[in-house]
Amino acid sequence: MLTISTGSLREQQHPLVHRLADCIESNWQRHLELSPYQLPAELGYVEGRLEGEKLTIENRCYQTPQFRKMHLELAKIGKIIDILHCVMFPRPEYNLPIFGCDLVAGRGKISAAIADLSPVNSERILPNVYRHQIQALPTPKFQEHRSLPAWADIFSEFCLFVRPSSEEEENQFFNWGDSLLEIHCSHAADALPVSPEQQAEIIAGQHYYCTKQQQNDKTRRVLEKAFGPEWAERYMTSVLFDLPT
Repeated sequence: MLTISTGSLREQQHPLVHRLADCIESNWQRHLELSPYQLPAELGYVEGRLEGEKLTIENRCYQTPQFRKMHLELAKIGKIIDILHCVMFPRPEYNLPIFGCDLVAGRGKISAAIADLSPVNSERILPNVYRHQIQALPTPKFQEHRSLPAWADIFSEFCLFVRPSSEEEENQFFNWGDSLLEIHCSHAADALPVSPEQQAEIIAGQHYYCTKQQQNDKTRRVLEKAFGPEWAERYMTSVLFDLPT
């Protein structure tokens, strides 16, 4: 079993970012058989400058028999912004949704928190076994729900996108993300390969998911300001949202 060593960057970040990063890796290690996933060497840990502030990016990537790539990115911009980004891309041989989670903390407060299990079938509907378990979870309650961008038709009906206003709401989001991971990793561990026809549909679904995510202008603008357009394009398409082959 691969042992995950936690990095130092999360220790400098918002407590919810730190807790959720630990939670994600704990679920992975508890349920799945991890092995390293090799990113380009120069993109595993990156430092740059953004509007006079130091920008640090730390990437951790793994793979399993069920997942072609499990990516956890932590980023910090000076003492101003802390970011967590996580995506689990299943192998096309398995009919599994894509787990995705993002946190953005600005000046000590979470300004954006999103978590979802995104379907990749042509109907854009989660398998019933997922839907029933998610529907059985306690319904989290938040004062402020945020609107999804125009390109975000990739998300499920259960997508949670909020701005937590208190420690209680932060804990609710943490518990929701942990529950989605628990459900997802448990199903993945027992998943069986699908037919070639279903594989083709899953590949198409992952292509659609990645091309939509690559339209995230906020992420692209930050990367372009810090590292230039060519580097940003390479990072968006080879680290964050690479297409399945």
